[in-house]
Amino acid sequence: MLRHIPKSEDPNALVGHDTRDDAAVYRLSDTEAVVETVDFFTPVVDDAWTFGRIAAANALSDIWAMGARPLFALNLVGWPVGKLPMDQLGEVLRGAADAAREAGIPILGGHSIDDPEPKFGMAVTGLVHPDRILRNVGARPGDVLLLTKPLGSGIVTTAVKRGVAPPAVLERAVAVMSALNKVAGEQLAASGAVHALTDVTGFGLLGHAWEMAEGSGVALRLRVEAIPVLEGVRELAAQDLVPGGSRANLRWVKPHLREREGLDPLVVQILADAQTNGGLFAAVDPARAGAVLAGLLAAGVPAVVVGEVAAGEPALELM
Repeated sequence: MLRHIPKSEDPNALVGHDTRDDAAVYRLSDTEAVVETVDFFTPVVDDAWTFGRIAAANALSDIWAMGARPLFALNLVGWPVGKLPMDQLGEVLRGAADAAREAGIPILGGHSIDDPEPKFGMAVTGLVHPDRILRNVGARPGDVLLLTKPLGSGIVTTAVKRGVAPPAVLERAVAVMSALNKVAGEQLAASGAVHALTDVTGFGLLGHAWEMAEGSGVALRLRVEAIPVLEGVRELAAQDLVPGGSRANLRWVKPHLREREGLDPLVVQILADAQTNGGLFAAVDPARAGAVLAGLLAAGVPAVVVGEVAAGEPALELM
């Protein structure tokens, strides 16, 4: 659908939709550029406060994925007035406010409509130096690939919708989806060692990795055994609880995959699972990757090395 949006010719429009990046960036001066993102969706969990928290964290993540800092947010609300209690909407807004407070920003307003299905999210505005924008392109051969959160939330939320999610698995998924990418984003931006950065959301790890590979003109080699997956997700995937969006993700990237012989198709499907507020996925200068990883771990971010960047035609190699 992006082909229907005209490409901007404004020289101050630094990042648009060309590479399906995480946010738009517009230069205000030689030292400041505004970063803008918007994201909203239907409930992924039953608890209203938790839904608001997750939706806000998810929207905020796009700012950190650009190497920027958030300034403020606006709420976006669709609510079935007369069908769902308004106090539940209050809990959604309270959850979002708690996430914004943790991010260190105010919510300055927003917009709401009467909608047959509840929806919530945010438009978030941030700020970055024009020379320090981190994009989902720019990975270089030799770069080390880091991931800061485990995969599997899409499969867990599908299990929730079908009423079969084990409580312990749901608790782990909620903790991951609710966690802000603030510390990870700030650490990666401050390191000066990141060549490409994105957050793992609706296209799954494989989808966002392919965007990075294609946009950077490189191959990404992913070490399958090193990629963290939430405990219990494999068992749910084996019960055919994979969401349709995750299956579509895999179909999209399949022509660009080079899989090692004998790789379990179920594992590959999990790597394409659509995430809600997933982790940050970074291509890092190999000379400084060890220090970056150590810094993330010291700050409490469970980052892991999941592969490396190679020269060659854009592709995803599953090793």
